[in-house]
Amino acid sequence: QVQLVESGGGLVQAGGSLRLSCVASGRSFSSYAMAWFRQAPGKERLFVAAINWSGSSTYYGDSVKGRFTISRDNAKNTMYLQMNSLKPEDTAVYYCAATPQPNMVVAGWAHYEYWGQGTQVTVSS
Repeated sequence: QVQLVESGGGLVQAGGSLRLSCVASGRSFSSYAMAWFRQAPGKERLFVAAINWSGSSTYYGDSVKGRFTISRDNAKNTMYLQMNSLKPEDTAVYYCAATPQPNMVVAGWAHYEYWGQGTQVTVSS
């Protein structure tokens, strides 16, 4: 089992940048593929990006492609989401998620077994 804690959210103006972090504890971090999802008030949870155990494979949702970058540092048990050129529609609670399938880089939230508590990102216009 793995425990996930997100940080790095906050308030930023449109066009700005933020970097989210997700620190994992518990079983070996490098055994897991990881992902970011987001959920705005009253809306469904949406896929943002995913990364395999080594970082060699990544996958992005269409709305963030070219603006966001997912990465991980297995030595630090940490995954990151660098968010650039932020837009008001990026406002949401951002969640990190993990699956014990190390090469599963997929968008469906049901594939991920472990979730963090979320961090709020607010982008003002």
